Amino acid sequence: MSRWKITLEYDGGPFIGWQRQETGLSVQQVLEEAAEKLAGEAVLVQGAGRTDAGVHALGQVAHMDIAKPRSAKDIRDGMNFHLKPHPVSVLAAHEVDDAFHARTSAIERQYIFRILNRRSPPALDAGRVWYVPYALDAAAMHTAAQMLVGAHDFTSFRAAECQARSPLKTLDELTVTRRGDEIEIFTRARSFLHHQVRNMVGTLALVGSGKWTAKDVKSALDARDRSAGGPTCPPDGLYLLKVLY
Repeated sequence: MSRWKITLEYDGGPFIGWQRQETGLSVQQVLEEAAEKLAGEAVLVQGAGRTDAGVHALGQVAHMDIAKPRSAKDIRDGMNFHLKPHPVSVLAAHEVDDAFHARTSAIERQYIFRILNRRSPPALDAGRVWYVPYALDAAAMHTAAQMLVGAHDFTSFRAAECQARSPLKTLDELTVTRRGDEIEIFTRARSFLHHQVRNMVGTLALVGSGKWTAKDVKSALDARDRSAGGPTCPPDGLYLLKVLY
């Protein structure tokens, strides 16, 4: 039995999210179906992050165990063949030790969030950016974002259905930069709460529009109450960028 680490990219638009569920098509399901066709037996595919419906990935990581010996090239190319026509691609495959686990072995997860900030709607990136037609001040958003960096109780930015045992997380970085009409928010941490990134982005957008200040963001964080935080922004602009081990 060999354990394989696979690195993936996917368009989250057609899926109900990463995790297999009783109804709807998930990323995990199409990967497991492709792996079963490749291996000739049922295969469990476990991912580093359970991305929500509509959330994309540029560097999701998963692992799976396959009995029959194969090369890394065979794993990558075979999976991609059987994944058609779904918008999921295996970028790389590496054989790893049995102790490796895509989720629990991870030491850092990185996300980016793309906001298209212009009057005209997207023609090419629809479903892959959050379209905000009113002006946002990216510099003010960046300043406010620093209120969230560090070790905090992120209850105010946690989804009600979050299954994490504790709301305590350490946010290592949260930066906001503008490149022309696009605002990119980058964040990294060992792990995140359910909807934490989307709730932080929704809150920072309030700052960008002038409705909130950095002080308001700090007050929301200190309240430790989800109702004190900003809205949950759409999933379209969120990407799991990279997982470090």
